[in-house]
Amino acid sequence: MALTKAKKKEVVEEVSQLLKDSKMTIIASYQGTPVKAMQALRAQGRENGTELKVIKNRLVIQALKDTDSHKDADTSALEGMLLYAFNEGDEVAPAQTIANFAKKQKTLQFVGAYTADGKFLPADEVRELSELPSQTQLIAQVMSTLSSPLDGSISGLADGLSGILSGLEEKAAN
Repeated sequence: MALTKAKKKEVVEEVSQLLKDSKMTIIASYQGTPVKAMQALRAQGRENGTELKVIKNRLVIQALKDTDSHKDADTSALEGMLLYAFNEGDEVAPAQTIANFAKKQKTLQFVGAYTADGKFLPADEVRELSELPSQTQLIAQVMSTLSSPLDGSISGLADGLSGILSGLEEKAAN
């Protein structure tokens, strides 16, 4: 079904807003991916705040031109059947979502990504990005590192106290 001019304008405005709000926009080829798999991918994306959309490339190109931060972005890679993944809160989440799903669904392939400032990243850099820990994983690692000395101190104190108590028990028994 062909889109009306008004509907196309609405889609371009929506994509422009998604580009402005997204920290990283991941682009992947999905040719040959079954509809059920695409639905499952969208559901996985929703879990971490990633919005996945299939949009006509010419409408995305128009949206890029309409967005100040992306108006000079390279659009040469936007060919074929492409899936666009947007996330406002995490740069890594969209890449991880697609990479994890692509392990089961080999038809998904990274094409590239647009950063928040409109720079185009090639597929190999997006693949590397997908291997980084997520924001929540990084926070957990930092918290673990920060609490490690405290945990060691508490453990040492507990061991010392149990030694004192067992010594006092022995002394009391004699």
